[in-house]
Amino acid sequence: MQTDVKWVSTMQLTWVLICFALSVKTVSAAEWCYQSQVSCNSTCSGPDVWQTVSQQCGGRSQSPVNIVTRKTFKDERLTPLQFNGYQEASNVHLMNNGHTVQLDLPPGIVISGGHLAANYKAIQLHLHWGKDGSPGSEHTIDGEQFPMEMHIVHIKEDYSSLSQAVMDPSGIAVLGFFFQESLSENKKYAPLVDALKQIIKPSSNATLPGVSLEMLIPPQSSLKKYFRYDGSLTTPNCAEAVVWTLFESTIPLSWSQLSAFWQLQFPEETEMIQTYRPVQPLNDRPVFYSEGNAALVSWVLLVMSLLLSTV
Repeated sequence: MQTDVKWVSTMQLTWVLICFALSVKTVSAAEWCYQSQVSCNSTCSGPDVWQTVSQQCGGRSQSPVNIVTRKTFKDERLTPLQFNGYQEASNVHLMNNGHTVQLDLPPGIVISGGHLAANYKAIQLHLHWGKDGSPGSEHTIDGEQFPMEMHIVHIKEDYSSLSQAVMDPSGIAVLGFFFQESLSENKKYAPLVDALKQIIKPSSNATLPGVSLEMLIPPQSSLKKYFRYDGSLTTPNCAEAVVWTLFESTIPLSWSQLSAFWQLQFPEETEMIQTYRPVQPLNDRPVFYSEGNAALVSWVLLVMSLLLSTV
């Protein structure tokens, strides 16, 4: 009996060592993904080992972060942004890129003001979400995580590609918008949500007609309050070249609209869920806010949760 136990233990140890060797090999050359860890049968590297995919992912100015509102600094220079071309409707290319939903944006969409270093042109937007109603935003406010987060990615007008912009410490400007679950559907999002049925599989795409960015964000009159900090892309190569602007005003979506995103699939034909990077250390970076009460978002979350609990 003791011999059998020793034999089993030896075999288990051998398998663990084989697993470890395979994992190391996989991590060094694998594609990144949103898995929490690497296992024997994994084909990609999760967020905890992204620095093996790109060394920059282990930097000191990474994103996303948790914003502690009482530790933010008011900056009078953070005036309202100017949204040029956000009102123009056009046909937009929508795709499942294997990691998220992405909308490639037409030329002519530019943001300025708000103490940005230059004018920035929009190139794409994408979203991050959770699973079965669990929170899925990348950034958090006072530890609170939202159901979903949208990023509109811009690069300086002088650059022709994202690969050029990542070489500049302020080459990219990302506007972040949080979503909040609502009791009624957001009709402005209906075309986008309906089109998700066409891009269930990775690399599939569809055309979304007559879409403007103005339809997808809160009214501009409500976008005066926002947070600002310097960070990185939230996916490899995690380049620390992003000026982040995170708005307090949230976007409402119903449960059924949020759940439509959970039907999409990763390349392994598994559910496309929990598509967010965990928060990263802020280290010594300051976070600024534009005006008003920086704790507003946390207050809104509290009120919404109380209202939903009574329904």
